[in-house]
Amino acid sequence: MTLDTYDATRSARRSADEQWSQRRDIERQLHDGPALRIAALTLRLGLLAQKARSDAGDLPRDIAELQDQLHLIQQELRAVADRIYPPLLQEAGLGAALRELAGSASMRVDADGGRFDTAVEGVAYFAVLGVLAALPPTTRTVDVVIRRDAEGLALDLGNVDTCQIDAVRDRVQWVGGVAAVFGGLIGTIKVRIPCE
Repeated sequence: MTLDTYDATRSARRSADEQWSQRRDIERQLHDGPALRIAALTLRLGLLAQKARSDAGDLPRDIAELQDQLHLIQQELRAVADRIYPPLLQEAGLGAALRELAGSASMRVDADGGRFDTAVEGVAYFAVLGVLAALPPTTRTVDVVIRRDAEGLALDLGNVDTCQIDAVRDRVQWVGGVAAVFGGLIGTIKVRIPCE
């Protein structure tokens, strides 16, 4: 690797890390701003409903409906924040975040528990999420293996539709990663992303 190539790679990685940090900041802002204000409004409406119970009319029912709507908005905000950058990915790493995702998807996760660079974890997480989103609703179980090898992150997505390779490759190339297919139409996508 030449010095120019090395400098370009380091610069690209710094840029990727900054972008993933910005995603985490947006997630925190959604959680700490609107979501907390909605929770506070919901509690205030509950107190108002208790005061209004002695009154006749539909006020208690109207307040309860407003609380339900605020609760739904809060859940939607959390879902949006999780798609920007899942809190568990930041707190516990790629393996833990994918294990949580496996609870709602047909996926088995084998991860050694190690941590990787912020950008690497973010790119890998959303690459897996993209492959899962492309699967038909009634489908097979995807096998996800995450480990650290001599070069960095090694991610294997087994029992997947290998035509997803282009989407995966597009995501991981951004941080200097490569992706290859092993097997036929249903096979394994192997991803390698260099990192420290």
